[in-house]
Amino acid sequence: MKERYLIALDLDGTLLTDEKTISDKTKKVLKQVQDEGHIVMISTGRSYRMSEMYYKELNLSTPIVNFNGAFVHHPLKPEWGTIHEPLEIDTVKEIVTTCEDYSFRNIVAEVLDKVFIHYHDEKLIDFVQMGNPTITTGDLRTSLLENPTSMLIHSDEENVQNIRSFLSDTLSNKVEYRTWADPFHVIEVNKRGINKAVGLKKVAESLQIPNERIIAFGDEDNDLEMLQFAKYGIAMGNGIDRVKEVAKDVTLTNEQDGVAVYLEKFLLS
Repeated sequence: MKERYLIALDLDGTLLTDEKTISDKTKKVLKQVQDEGHIVMISTGRSYRMSEMYYKELNLSTPIVNFNGAFVHHPLKPEWGTIHEPLEIDTVKEIVTTCEDYSFRNIVAEVLDKVFIHYHDEKLIDFVQMGNPTITTGDLRTSLLENPTSMLIHSDEENVQNIRSFLSDTLSNKVEYRTWADPFHVIEVNKRGINKAVGLKKVAESLQIPNERIIAFGDEDNDLEMLQFAKYGIAMGNGIDRVKEVAKDVTLTNEQDGVAVYLEKFLLS
């Protein structure tokens, strides 16, 4: 019997083009590898409601890793179980209070499909409305009443390092954080010990796929652990330098069908 590979796909900057679509070529190749028995899954920092459309577009039937590993479930099989590893609410309140010492633009906390926004912002509200979540605006220290799955801190470029230093120096035993690249200067915060590799490992174990047969694609800070964990951790050509340094190989960019080109060569040729 032919050995099956598990293929883990980041979304933004990896599977998706800059227009947030999946190219026809990539869809065709992903269907081919699935027809040959390989397994395709999504591993993203997005919430499920903001990745569901791509899950359905690819006709997937696998568990999905959301919020960088803080939420893992199987959309089609509730019996698979749910893994939810949220931040402590007191930690979030401490971060909000400290951020007031810096010039931050906004802070967003998400509890699965509930979104809490520190400062009212119509553009931000429009952005997070995908999937029709419950949206609450107001000071997170009073509006947030349960442990959030994840939080995002949007700041000016010059203050990102100050906030990162605070998280490293004061809360390194409680949180993990990742930074988005341009054009948005955002710090993504999760519970300590949570990352995409943790979620991918749980899915691989449930499918009985050994590490030697895992291929993972990514381009950003939050993909580092996943690419290090997978036997074949592949950086996108548009990926940040740090991702390319830890990857086993580098493919073309997301605009050049990098995922499809690599899989064609590795699994279909």
